[in-house]
Amino acid sequence: MTTLTITAKGQVTLKKELLRHLGAAPGQKIEVETLPGGAVVLRPARQKTGKISDVFGMFHDPARKPVSIEEMNETIAESWAGKR
Repeated sequence: MTTLTITAKGQVTLKKELLRHLGAAPGQKIEVETLPGGAVVLRPARQKTGKISDVFGMFHDPARKPVSIEEMNETIAESWAGKR
């Protein structure tokens, strides 16, 4: 078991062996989950992967006919009028 010291500012420094066990490196974030009875769970924060541009084209369906702006506007107007 590892014992950590709390600083006057209420901070705790994790030892290298704990960081290695978590697979965490300097600069990475760690999630802390509080559990009943005063226990906590530490785990590396999930890293966001990919780029925003990865979402472009995700709903593209080559088998479907493109919808015109006019058709979109009609559908929107019908929805607001309660017809759909």
